[in-house]
Amino acid sequence: MPIHGSMFQDYQETTGQDPFTLQNKKLLKIYMQYGPVNCRTGSMVAYQGDVRFENTGSGGLNKMLKKAVTGEGVNVMQCTGTGELFVADMASEIQVFYLENDTISCNGASVLAFSGSIEWDIQRIGGGMAGAMAGGLYNVTLRGTGYVALTTKGEPVVLDVSGPPTFADPNAVVFWTSGVQMSVKTDTGGLKSMVRGGTGEMFQMGFSGQGYVMVQPAENVVTTGGQSAGGGGGLLGGIMGQ
Repeated sequence: MPIHGSMFQDYQETTGQDPFTLQNKKLLKIYMQYGPVNCRTGSMVAYQGDVRFENTGSGGLNKMLKKAVTGEGVNVMQCTGTGELFVADMASEIQVFYLENDTISCNGASVLAFSGSIEWDIQRIGGGMAGAMAGGLYNVTLRGTGYVALTTKGEPVVLDVSGPPTFADPNAVVFWTSGVQMSVKTDTGGLKSMVRGGTGEMFQMGFSGQGYVMVQPAENVVTTGGQSAGGGGGLLGGIMGQ
């Protein structure tokens, strides 16, 4: 070969036995022989073999209406065929795990791919006075058995909520596991802080129970209409422009 360089060894394709395998921390490799997968629309960067893509939009009329009302959700494409599929989202880091007849609640902006055996929906996750002030709280739930790949902006932290009270910025929360209870806390910072423009931390998500919450070291940027940059809605649907 007339071209020489260490990149041909350093960046060669990885091999693995799991249907979802990290090529590197920002690129996911999916083995298609294990069955259909759902991926974020437009996330394909490469594939080898015979892979077909069908845009399923917001997942049906019911989910489309929920997304229109709440600003939450994820546009997915169904991927079928044979070979190897590579997906990514704006060079974000990718976290892969396996659900076994379980449920997680996650930010729609963080969903990259999940097995075709997993069901998803948009659910209301908060109420009460604080939730009403926030304009309603909605999230994407993933339920069933199979693989899930979520994206994070940087390397996240996973917090065990069974210990001390746990709070996080709504736009930094990636997901939490079943068994975790979520509430909304308001903190104006006092009159002086409000007069000076506030702290930017008026709404916080509180977690308790038994389980874990993943938090990323950056916030999903909310634009108009409660949409988070990168697709999908923010957890608070664009509270007060945060």
